[in-house]
Amino acid sequence: MTNNMERHTKLLKASARAAKNITTILDSYELFQRTVDIICDEFGFYYAGVFLVDEGSQYAVLKAGRGDAGKAMLREGHKLAIGGNSMIGASIANKKGRIALDVGEEAVFFENPHLPKTRSEMALPLVIGDEAIGALTVQSTDEAAFHEEDIDALQTMADQLAVAIQNARLHKQEERRSRLLKAANRVGKEVASLLDLDQLLPQTVNIICEAYGLYYAGVFLLDDKGEYAVLRAGYGKAGKAMLAEGHKLRVGTESMIGACVAMGEARIALDVGEERVHFKNPHLPHTRSEMALPLIYGGRTLGAVTIQSSEERAFGDDDITTLLTMAEHLAVAINNAHLVDELKEAHNEILRNKVFEALTTASTEAIHWIGNKTLPISLTVARLREEIADGKVDVESLKEDLDMISESAGQIIQVKEQLIGAVREMKPRSVLFADVLQTAAMQRGISQDVLKVKIDPEAAYVIADSTQLTRAVGNILQNAVEAGAKSVTVRAHSTEERGVLQIDIEDDGAGMNDDIQRKVWSPFFTTRGVSHHGLGLPAAMHVVSQSQGRIALVSEGGKGTTVAMFMPQGHVVEETVQAGGVKNILLIDDNDDWANLFAELLKGSKIKLTQSVNLKKLPEADLIFVDENIAAVSLDEVLGALSKAGLASKTVVLTSAINPERVTQYLRGGLKDVSVKPYSAGELNELLK
Repeated sequence: MTNNMERHTKLLKASARAAKNITTILDSYELFQRTVDIICDEFGFYYAGVFLVDEGSQYAVLKAGRGDAGKAMLREGHKLAIGGNSMIGASIANKKGRIALDVGEEAVFFENPHLPKTRSEMALPLVIGDEAIGALTVQSTDEAAFHEEDIDALQTMADQLAVAIQNARLHKQEERRSRLLKAANRVGKEVASLLDLDQLLPQTVNIICEAYGLYYAGVFLLDDKGEYAVLRAGYGKAGKAMLAEGHKLRVGTESMIGACVAMGEARIALDVGEERVHFKNPHLPHTRSEMALPLIYGGRTLGAVTIQSSEERAFGDDDITTLLTMAEHLAVAINNAHLVDELKEAHNEILRNKVFEALTTASTEAIHWIGNKTLPISLTVARLREEIADGKVDVESLKEDLDMISESAGQIIQVKEQLIGAVREMKPRSVLFADVLQTAAMQRGISQDVLKVKIDPEAAYVIADSTQLTRAVGNILQNAVEAGAKSVTVRAHSTEERGVLQIDIEDDGAGMNDDIQRKVWSPFFTTRGVSHHGLGLPAAMHVVSQSQGRIALVSEGGKGTTVAMFMPQGHVVEETVQAGGVKNILLIDDNDDWANLFAELLKGSKIKLTQSVNLKKLPEADLIFVDENIAAVSLDEVLGALSKAGLASKTVVLTSAINPERVTQYLRGGLKDVSVKPYSAGELNELLK
């Protein structure tokens, strides 16, 4: 009796020490491992293990085990059926402690090959309230090692462990809740200031996946007809691949996103393998849980966000709450971006109206100017007809007359381009400014030696119509050269104004006095005589204004002129080039900024690129691209060599500034096509189709 009392007292003391050591641990992994170690060390037992009930309440899953045996069972994912033929299963089902005094004869003992020396086992349920959340197994190499009163002594420790587990869970939930709220606030804060969808949406999916530690996230927006949800941004390589494929899902019940958009409510699949509406996506093979959240603003569904995890049952109530908050922030930001686009379009329409109004106001000057140019043509033609009729044609005089007619006609065509070009429908995109500058200089016959160029990396791209911007920059460069400039410095850099670049074109020419500066923006004003139409700067102003920019000029007589253009900053979305049926491309171009960009775009694709200006040895190619403005060799010589080699039908002339007359000329020569230069993988994909 005395020995039993001493033994019971020892167990109670050891149980109290064990309970004290585990109640302050809030990390679940550490808690479980420390528990089994404390039990074995304090009580001198052979083995101890902690099981927790799974979410389906069907199995008790081992979470920690003593020694090598425990590690081996954890690797195997050891679990026991609740209520089944095991001590742990029975203990949880009945919420009572169980003892097997001779495990070889105990019907409910699970014969475990990892624990061959066990002769006695005690299973203690872990109970919170009325719920058994798991159980402890304590095993000994001695037969009849446990007594009924031992259950009472050790159950106190098991109860304390259950409380510690509950505390750890609550702590983890609180930490997760805090992290989710911070992530939702971060999404709201960082996306609220972005008004360009091409920046807003990719940044959003990156924030979601990185802040929440998720496998994948994607943003879908409704198409114009409301029939499909079209992927506009996706995380990682899977996202890039789906964007390149033009991934979209029909609005309806055949996919998580489709159902979410159709119903205007969140959808959750905790085990996507069993979820009827889950879209089985080959790009996302590891998805086990998915949440689809609608993007709703003002009662209108704009699209949806898909959030996916590689774990089953990855989303709880806290996730839903915080992610819905994030989706609300995102919907507001998307709506703001749409409003900005609508305002831009309205502004474009106002600008177009202003341009027409300006042209109407200047109609008197225009008619007068054109009349001055056409009258000599009419008089000369009449005189030539008389000379032909009289048979007295002076060949030298005829040549002079034809030169005059050609010059006047050419100037009229220039005026037509400056006037009509400024009101043509703009097609703004992110264009490589260095390429536009080079093209403008070459088209105006301005030597590269005259130019000094400094373009900061963040100012490499500007949003504009490349054809129109080339004309505007060309006008400014030509004005500088005609003013006697020996050097023209071009700088492009970012400004303190978010999303705005400043492009300065500074020359050392004659400059202007204050009176001339006040008139330079007026159509047909010129200080260079009748051979100039005076539309260069007004046309440049219209182009910059249509691009949502502004232009200013500073000058001083004898000290040169600086023209500053403030333009929206461009950027290129990371995409992948899809080769299609093209395996080999020949690029005939100088080793300039655009050629380097073109080569960079093709990196990672399966297309072999050969760049050369050697016309004597043309390699095999499925497609040949030729830069219209090439310095190393004349374009006529290039096209002649390609035509002679029978390669015209594979040849595409690329330019940053499309000219309808030149396009007609090239196509008549049998070329495959003439197109604007691609500055992004998406544009190149369109060109390769």
